[in-house]
Amino acid sequence: MTELPLSKALNAGLRAALADSDRVLLMGEDIGRLGGVFRVTEGLQAEFGDRRVLDTPLAESGIVGTAIGLAMAGFRPVCEIQFDGFVFPAFDQITTQLAKMTYRHEGALKLPVVIRIPYGGHIGAVEHHQESPEAYFTHTPGLRVVSPSTPNDGYWMIQDAIASDDPVIFLEPKSKYWQKGEVDTESRGAALHASRIVRRGTDVTLVGHGAMVTTLLQAAALAESEGTSCEVVDLRSLSPVDYGPILDSVRRTGRMVYAQEAPAFTSLGSEVAATVMERAFYALEAPVLRVSGYDTPFPPAKLEGAYLPDPDRILEAVDRTLAY
Repeated sequence: MTELPLSKALNAGLRAALADSDRVLLMGEDIGRLGGVFRVTEGLQAEFGDRRVLDTPLAESGIVGTAIGLAMAGFRPVCEIQFDGFVFPAFDQITTQLAKMTYRHEGALKLPVVIRIPYGGHIGAVEHHQESPEAYFTHTPGLRVVSPSTPNDGYWMIQDAIASDDPVIFLEPKSKYWQKGEVDTESRGAALHASRIVRRGTDVTLVGHGAMVTTLLQAAALAESEGTSCEVVDLRSLSPVDYGPILDSVRRTGRMVYAQEAPAFTSLGSEVAATVMERAFYALEAPVLRVSGYDTPFPPAKLEGAYLPDPDRILEAVDRTLAY
């Protein structure tokens, strides 16, 4: 066991993947000499050379398009999109080419491309730097979408994503880059697409992903002090979703609250809530409730505290579901 912040755990995972295969390449804006805006790739160009860790032009569509060609030639490229809001120039390449080419070739063509996207709020940044665009990608068939919430998951999930023969959107909660946690580099973590119960409870199931998992754990601790036992489930994989642990939990507690930073309308939380109500209807004592960002563009930094879900808003939802 070693203690690392998420950024360093991802760096170690990328280093392990680069060392494991010379077909793995990293590419993105300022990821080489600078080590990336968040220093996730720090030191990797010096170690593996500028033909394995490439600084690219400021052209997201070109980065992903080039990665598609590299994957077709047998490489395993890992692209970094500098901030969540900068992914949209590459959206056409991702949704109309990367997501569809394996299907178009009836499975004969593999596209092992990983697209790393720092996402979410809590860093006091401006527009285009604090967005949660996961629903665009989970809605797109042909893409796998995952998001680690801990350094240990970051270390193992990035390696599993690179090993996948399918394209993976790898969403990194940027507000957790500096949060430390234990990393076990010897024993593999949970499977890439497995959800996981991270806190046991009996009264209400709380579900979320990425940075929101920490907020849910904080809410659960506060609820316990008030006599309410909350179980917390970390989704980890946003597409496909592993519903087993979620449904098992809901069948025991009878209640569920889903929390996310993204707006609520047609979101991942909407899909999970609908599926739980379809598949565990008779176990529910109350409707599934959602706590989310508001249906507006992300606000100026001074207002992010009012926009993003916090433990108080989650506890208010817990109180509402218990009132049924």
